[in-house]
Amino acid sequence: MMALLKPLGSEVSLTIAAPVDQVWSLVSDVTRIGEFSPETFEAQWTRGATGPAEGARFKGHVKRNGVGPTYWTGCTVTECVENRLFEFTVGMEGKTPVNRWGYRLESLGSETTRVTEYFRLTPSWPIRIYWALLGPFRTRTNERGMRTTLKRMKAVLEG
Repeated sequence: MMALLKPLGSEVSLTIAAPVDQVWSLVSDVTRIGEFSPETFEAQWTRGATGPAEGARFKGHVKRNGVGPTYWTGCTVTECVENRLFEFTVGMEGKTPVNRWGYRLESLGSETTRVTEYFRLTPSWPIRIYWALLGPFRTRTNERGMRTTLKRMKAVLEG
């Protein structure tokens, strides 16, 4: 029963030797995610959106666990605070989102930024049951993917 009541998600942080505005430009540009993510190999703004803003829509092309299945998924930007927070939900429009992904940025000085990538699942009962059964596996997979994504971003920003 306790597993059904735990928070559903995780996060990974990394310090990058780059100003917060440069990190922001990278994490909030969904069209570049294919360079960094081991699962989402491309994304594009949709419905007239051209950049990060609350309510902006985009779709991501995902290869689950890096091996498949492959599918497009709709996303909506839910929080967008320049140089601080970029967050979006994943799921069909008009339906309760399956999960929420985001990046929190913290300036540690003029040339250093701590970036945290996180995900949170919507705590519906079906999701809680799924998470109780497969949560540890998916958490490890997502944490590994977030670490890979952040390390690849760090390489670009510090390179």
